[in-house]
Amino acid sequence: QVQLVESGGGLVQAGGSLRLSCAASGRTFSSNAMGWFRQPPGKEREFVSAINRSGSRIRYADSVKGRFSISRDNAKNTVYLQMNSLKPEDTAVYYCAARLVDYIDGDLYNYWGQGTQVTVSS
Repeated sequence: QVQLVESGGGLVQAGGSLRLSCAASGRTFSSNAMGWFRQPPGKEREFVSAINRSGSRIRYADSVKGRFSISRDNAKNTVYLQMNSLKPEDTAVYYCAARLVDYIDGDLYNYWGQGTQVTVSS
């Protein structure tokens, strides 16, 4: 089992930055690909970014490319999402996810966090 706890969400003005963290527990963290997803108000959950075990492979949604950056620290069992140049349309609940394979393509994940709210005001 893997437990995921997100933090770092909040209210920020457009153009600002936030850094989300996802702390994982469980022995398999370092062997998992990790991802971030978000669910805007009234919309379905969507993919944001994913990173493989070593950090050598990263994928971003087109909507966040050049603004968001994913990273991980396996020694701390933590994955991060640095969000810069935030826009009102980035407002959403952000979820961390982990999977049992080291594969960043696709949107099927095995474990999910509870989510953290990010609100970007205009």
